[in-house]
Amino acid sequence: MGYDPNEALKLKNQLCFPLYAAARRVTGVYTPYLKPLGLTYTQYIVFMVLWEQDGLQVSEIGEKLLLDSGTLTPLLKKMEAQGYLTRTRSKLDERSVIVSLTEKGKALKEEVGQIPMKAAQCVRLSPEEAQTLYKLLYKVLESTGDLEV
Repeated sequence: MGYDPNEALKLKNQLCFPLYAAARRVTGVYTPYLKPLGLTYTQYIVFMVLWEQDGLQVSEIGEKLLLDSGTLTPLLKKMEAQGYLTRTRSKLDERSVIVSLTEKGKALKEEVGQIPMKAAQCVRLSPEEAQTLYKLLYKVLESTGDLEV
């Protein structure tokens, strides 16, 4: 029994497809909670990073979210235009841009505080299953890139 390219190329035999589809579905669960606030899921995860540690370089945000500056820069510009954050050149290295939350950006944390719980209720996994999935997903991320967890 050898390698069969016909079997290998069937969608049902691809690990990447259920990961992709599940990611789309799970992030879609957040849409009804974020849309009324005028936020996208990507903006939401940027906020989570900055609520945890404010005043980060764009590159540091990108490392934490596995996003490149080409994706982040327009997103951060929009968030700045919305009054949620400021972007300033570092005094130590002018090539580096520091992202800091405004009072409006900090205050948003209270408005979105219930979203993780509401979203988790839409994903029908036991706490044990969720923890196992979490560990497996980070194992996939670690094995496919330079992620440090």
